[in-house]
Amino acid sequence: MTRCRLVPALCALAAGLVSAWPLAAQQPPPSTAPSPAQTNPLPTTTAPNPPKDPNRSAAPAPEQAVTPPPAGQAATGTAPAGQVIDPARPPLVMKPAEPGDVDEVTLPAKPAAILSGKAKWEEAVQGLQKAFAQIEADLAKAGIKPAGRPLAVFTKTEDDGFEFEAMIPVASSPAPAPAMEDGLRFGTTPSGKALRFAHRGSYESIDSTYETLTAYLDAKDIVVQDRFVEEYVTDLKDGTDDALDVNIYALTK
Repeated sequence: MTRCRLVPALCALAAGLVSAWPLAAQQPPPSTAPSPAQTNPLPTTTAPNPPKDPNRSAAPAPEQAVTPPPAGQAATGTAPAGQVIDPARPPLVMKPAEPGDVDEVTLPAKPAAILSGKAKWEEAVQGLQKAFAQIEADLAKAGIKPAGRPLAVFTKTEDDGFEFEAMIPVASSPAPAPAMEDGLRFGTTPSGKALRFAHRGSYESIDSTYETLTAYLDAKDIVVQDRFVEEYVTDLKDGTDDALDVNIYALTK
């Protein structure tokens, strides 16, 4: 998957970035990620390229070390200062993530209201906001309360835009499901084994976290599914909000 807005072809997958990890004895294989100009958005490398905005230069890669937990052991960490988790709308994984860490997690399959959409890269935040607002309005109309944080599953990416599934978890799917003219449906959130990468900072700087993710997968030779999931632990207000807290999940095969 090539995320042309949030994570493009990573032409300089990194030497400086990977060297900061505790992998002194290992030399990561060179990235074979295709450039955005290629017609096939799904790379054949071990780690698919997440999306990126071709109209915005990537933010500098973070320098903190990425330390994955030992196999079978949960990562440790505390919630970022000032972060408040609404118990009525918890994230998929309750244990807070820390920037620079890679957490091995298991995502539960939660019932969710789902709305498909597409947007141009330069209008990504507005497109996602509109989809989440529509889901919230439909749920309120049907008398159904949200039970989790908003999610975006990137299903297709191209040079000029992307397709996605906006999701908001609910306590249970209604039966029968109410008829919604805008295409809202009910299903489940992505589930299974995944690697969680935390992004703290503006949405405009999220490319650096995707570069860390892609370089880590390449270095570890980890195969993941051709989609990435973003969970907005704090509200997606605008692209420049430095207080944004996003969990990025790469589901392993």
